Amino acid sequence: MAFPHLQQPSFLLASLKADSINKPFAQQCQDLVKVIEDFPAKELHTIFPWLVESIFGSLDGVLIGWNLRCLQGRVNPVEYSIVMEFLDPGGPMMKLVYKLQAEDYKFDFPVSYLPGPVKASIQECILPDSPLYHNKVQFTPTGGLGLNLALNPFEYYIFFFALSLITQKPLPVSLHVRTSDCAYFILVDRYLSWFLPTEGSVPPPLSSSPGGTSPSPPPRTPAMPFASYGLHHTSLLKRHISHQTSVNADPASHEIWRSETLLQVFVEMWLHHYSLEMYQKMQSPHAKESFTPTEEHVLVVRLLLKHLHAFANSLKPEQASPSAHSHATSPLEEFKRAAVPRFVQQKLYLFLQHCFGHWPLDASFRAVLEMWLSYLQPWRYAPDKQAPGSDSQPRCVSEKWAPFVQENLLMYTKLFVGFLNRALRTDLVSPKHALMVFRVAKVFAQPNLAEMIQKGEQLFLEPELVISHRQHRLFTAPTFTGSFLSPWPPAVTDASFKVKNHVYSLEGQDCKYTPMFGPEARTLVLRLAQLITQAKHTAKSISDQCAESPAGHSFLSWLGFSSMDTNGSYPANDLDEMGQDSVRKTDEYLEKALEYLRQIFRLSEAQLRQFTLALGTTQDENGKKQLPDCIVGEDGLILTPLGRYQIINGLRRFEIEYQGDPELQPIRSYEIASLVRTLFRLSSAINRRFAGQMAALCSRDDFLGSFCRYHLTEPGLASRHLLSPVVRRQVAGHTRGPRLSLRFLGSYRTLVSLLLAFLVASLFCVGPLPCTLLLTLGYVLYASAMTLLTERGKLHQP
Repeated sequence: MAFPHLQQPSFLLASLKADSINKPFAQQCQDLVKVIEDFPAKELHTIFPWLVESIFGSLDGVLIGWNLRCLQGRVNPVEYSIVMEFLDPGGPMMKLVYKLQAEDYKFDFPVSYLPGPVKASIQECILPDSPLYHNKVQFTPTGGLGLNLALNPFEYYIFFFALSLITQKPLPVSLHVRTSDCAYFILVDRYLSWFLPTEGSVPPPLSSSPGGTSPSPPPRTPAMPFASYGLHHTSLLKRHISHQTSVNADPASHEIWRSETLLQVFVEMWLHHYSLEMYQKMQSPHAKESFTPTEEHVLVVRLLLKHLHAFANSLKPEQASPSAHSHATSPLEEFKRAAVPRFVQQKLYLFLQHCFGHWPLDASFRAVLEMWLSYLQPWRYAPDKQAPGSDSQPRCVSEKWAPFVQENLLMYTKLFVGFLNRALRTDLVSPKHALMVFRVAKVFAQPNLAEMIQKGEQLFLEPELVISHRQHRLFTAPTFTGSFLSPWPPAVTDASFKVKNHVYSLEGQDCKYTPMFGPEARTLVLRLAQLITQAKHTAKSISDQCAESPAGHSFLSWLGFSSMDTNGSYPANDLDEMGQDSVRKTDEYLEKALEYLRQIFRLSEAQLRQFTLALGTTQDENGKKQLPDCIVGEDGLILTPLGRYQIINGLRRFEIEYQGDPELQPIRSYEIASLVRTLFRLSSAINRRFAGQMAALCSRDDFLGSFCRYHLTEPGLASRHLLSPVVRRQVAGHTRGPRLSLRFLGSYRTLVSLLLAFLVASLFCVGPLPCTLLLTLGYVLYASAMTLLTERGKLHQP
């Protein structure tokens, strides 16, 4: 009778695999719900790994599973509702997890798919500091290449759920998927709300038997000894359960491990991609990035930080005080108090450091910026938060947040300096970049926040006092190991020790700290203020330039009738696409950012006025930009020391013009690419075939020779701007003979002009052939007149 019993699970798995191919998605989910309800755990555990992989995709990214990152309710409402119901924290899938959890099944998870620092540590037989990996590593007889983690069903499910954000390929830009609307993002939000509750306790797991509960995972003995760094405490939960009977135990103590596991897995999979040693190596310009986060990844991490702040701030005032540590404190309250400093802070700091140093200098950095600002403002997620103040009067940061600011000092100061260095390399005329500077300045300008940061820096920079050996060891060699439910270290009342402990634990004992309110950072702020002032003037000049344009300019430019000047006064940015409204927004953002910086660093009005006056000297009476100060030498323009200063500080610049072969210019937006290439090949063939005849015609001294020279030769160097000596020699050495150019026929402007001419002619009953003859005659007359004027001008040249 045992033989059929052993065959049934494999038959069930084969049947479900066949259904996943042949049946519609809704029917598949209905069958899965029925299977989870009807079958016992010993038969369900064989389908569990396949089901998890079919939902979240394979770890190597080949299989995409249900593609939760692209599934949206407004696009696929039926599939979306089915998936959300099936994967809900109280749904059928989680019921399957708890069903297997009650039977203590284990599932192998390959170490090779873990984040880089964790994988390297385990492969070197060093136990990672996170308790998530303790008692779970299994070694194969072949050695260290086939390492696996033995995970319980809940851990296995959450591992796959978290890693699907990392292992799956980035979403194509063409999809235009809004991350906050996709099923994955909303599931993360639901799981965090369920397992990190702000009110009450974690809901008990669903159980198939009345009154049954799934026990916490028992400790396992590692199959090989580890040389572990740091101290490793047993979980307070396990200690709590092992010392209490099940009758008197707090129910939350039995279930807090699920919240613990969820948080640890999310932090490890999403943030622990950089260790302190790896971060220090990454400072080298030749270092190769081991992991590159995406914008979607950053948005999900921001959601995690918001929930963590709300979770930690849901402690009642009497519970949040350090004196509240007592035996009466529940495990959930311990968890709330310790989650952020013990798990998130170090890994988030390294993650942000990497993003600030390696993220592209484009508008996508806004996601990283908002994640950082969300972490810096826990008061926004407190239940007793004040009503938001107006823009003119932002709300004051309460003094009760001073310990958080001091214990996260580097998050405020070093990352702010890193942002200054980024901002100095961006185009602040762009409204998106101007908005980022405004957002950071607005957050740091909140009343009382700058004073708190300055007080924290003073505590760190004050000289160390003579302290006992025991205290010194406690605060200069901190450990982030063990569960947050581990025995809590004794509270230290000296705030200076806390700040020093924070800085040294994140940066090392030999770190070089740059004060946010020191002279180096103040110099960067002044440079940024100067850049903001310059960007405001540039935006105003663009606005004035747009206002001077005729009303029909935009329509004509769309047709290609705008000026063909390829050397515009200002570099391209998103102002060109967004128009006057964006110029106004840019000016508004920069104006407010400058005011906020003045408040934070107590800049005087005189200092800011100097920047405005310095920019004012770069414009002439008509408001047009002048060239840098220079003198004319034998080989061209030579910069004076004043001119070098003007260029280095961005006060003046040379107009950049194309000086190469006009036929080889890049194809413009007002040209048809394929037609331009075809005309170039045609004209090149004609020039090769008739080069001698064209040269003979252009060498004649009569009117025919002048007419040919007007059409077949380029203007001489005398009609161009002075070039640098190198370019002058290159141009002189590459003198081009007469040649025919047909490129003008590849322009939308020319083609639309001809089309309009034929349409107008048809209105007067003039056919295509007579119209063509009239156009040709008109052009011959125009070209003859221009030829005479050109020759007369040459006669009067000295």
